[in-house]
Amino acid sequence: MPRYDFRCRECGDTFELSRPMARAGDPAACPQGHQDTVRLLSTVAVGGRAAAPAPSGGGCCGGGCCS
Repeated sequence: MPRYDFRCRECGDTFELSRPMARAGDPAACPQGHQDTVRLLSTVAVGGRAAAPAPSGGGCCGGGCCS
């Protein structure tokens, strides 16, 4: 189930909720009980290095065993 980040406009608390995508836009109360919240845009960070490219050529299975 996706997680959504929210920020309370009253106390400034940032929190997350897990809910179905169909309910992504529903209002959310902050943990302190305030109702004036806004959903934040989340970004996904992907790190690491790319592996060496796979060998190419050799037919349909990559090893040249197909005739």
